[in-house]
Amino acid sequence: MVAGAAAAAVVLSACGGGSTEGADLNPDADLTQQSLTVSNWAGYYPEDLAAQFQSAVGAPMTITNHATNEEIMAKLTAGGDSGIDVAFVSGQFAQALNEAGLVEPINPEFVPNLTNLYPEAQELSYDPGNKFSVPYAWGTTGICYRSDLVDEPTSWNDILEPSEENKGKVTALATERWLMLPAQKALGFSANTTDEAEMEQVKEKLIAAKPGLLAYDDTTFYSRLVSGEATMVVAWDGWCNYGTAENPDIKFVVPQEGSDLWADTMVVLKTSKNKEAAHAFINYILDPANHAWVAENILYKVPNAPAMEAVAGLAADYPNMGLTPADLLKGESLVDLGEAGPLYTEIATEVTSS
Repeated sequence: MVAGAAAAAVVLSACGGGSTEGADLNPDADLTQQSLTVSNWAGYYPEDLAAQFQSAVGAPMTITNHATNEEIMAKLTAGGDSGIDVAFVSGQFAQALNEAGLVEPINPEFVPNLTNLYPEAQELSYDPGNKFSVPYAWGTTGICYRSDLVDEPTSWNDILEPSEENKGKVTALATERWLMLPAQKALGFSANTTDEAEMEQVKEKLIAAKPGLLAYDDTTFYSRLVSGEATMVVAWDGWCNYGTAENPDIKFVVPQEGSDLWADTMVVLKTSKNKEAAHAFINYILDPANHAWVAENILYKVPNAPAMEAVAGLAADYPNMGLTPADLLKGESLVDLGEAGPLYTEIATEVTSS
């Protein structure tokens, strides 16, 4: 999970429904005659990925970077051909793109490595069965903490209502869905709730929590733990591992009220003129050796069974890398909020600026 993922519905609220009709793909297509453009987050793939892919498959590839989901969504929804063949977006954004009719159904005959995915990877609420997206990485959100400075937190209220000794030493995430998550779960609500009365209670709880926070921080929270400036932070599991790499006393826990299940995915754009090469790229990523790179180098779990088996030893140093698909599915899959997207944006603005 990369920081910066607000409600996709803000962009797509006027768009129509998704299509199940895919293009006729040519199994004999000469991939050397197709040139692929992929948009991904910087640092989320090997630096030599384009060269590796061309060497293996034959299709030349250019990789462009986007900083946030919002940035790539703006490009993909601007109208016309964005020039992007494959985009990496978080699951709820893939759902919104599909509802807008902007992504190509995945043809499993052209992605035989789909069989490497855990069966649980087909149970993601934003796209059951991986009809229009293929998960790249997945995980959950919890509390990252200094085990040498505080007892293991058990509740989201340890962040929202910190003890006296921890006031001013906890951070929350600012990105809309994850700003809301601790209060939603502490109150017993869905992470996908669109109920205005429930969201009013979420807003009130977040505003009440603000005086006890050190900061809203989506990017340097683990550095604050390393330095000791913070004792507990809301964190994505993989990002907590970056802190653990510097100080093994930094640990990760999912609070007792539960959490989310997030996923970053790969989608093929309907406007792509290189759909065979696009499918070949997704298949290349799902090769266990290639997909294992993500887990080993980014310290995020991937939904690829043989890839995770190859890096099973990571769990010794980074225990959350040992979370199983069944563990992750205890979390609530984030889905597109539809017309409620602006409500989340409004509340986030009010909370962080209050």
